[in-house]
Amino acid sequence: MKIPSPLLIATRNRGKLREILAILGPSAPREIRSLLDYPEYVPPPESAPDYAGNARLKARDAAATLGLPALADDSGLEVDALGGAPGPRSARFAGEDGDDDANNELLLSELRGCEVRTARFRSVVVLAWPDGREAWAEGTCEGSVGFEPRGLGGFGYDPLFLLPDGRTMAEIPEDEKNRISHRAAALGALLGS
Repeated sequence: MKIPSPLLIATRNRGKLREILAILGPSAPREIRSLLDYPEYVPPPESAPDYAGNARLKARDAAATLGLPALADDSGLEVDALGGAPGPRSARFAGEDGDDDANNELLLSELRGCEVRTARFRSVVVLAWPDGREAWAEGTCEGSVGFEPRGLGGFGYDPLFLLPDGRTMAEIPEDEKNRISHRAAALGALLGS
């Protein structure tokens, strides 16, 4: 699939925006905008029970309201010992006013005493056009949750997410993360469709 230009990336999250642009690399359209360019725009609440529903809500609303093809991502961390939580509520795990530190602290608290910490990052990306057309794809990155944060890179749960080689997502170089992450897998699948 060829990504349309101009393209609106439907996020105000600077970390997510930076990753999407890096992952798209040479496939990125010449003209890219984000919700940072539209401070007056109010995105819809992420009220769907799953990633696909939330990504679809964001992409469809941005495309219809702002009149541009819009790419939205919804992603999160799924911890097997917590029945897949925090899942689609990953960004709000510690509450609507929570931040990355609060989310990570709550996750460690919930897993206290738990030895089996298998987990995965999951991402669903949706590309919606103002005329109602859309395409979507999903990607995952398998790993586990560590016992303490490590590393200075990334954002969100990256300092706790252990890759199979023992490094956290926050300890690996950004270019490596952008090749192996759940978001990279989802965008790769979308571009290949």
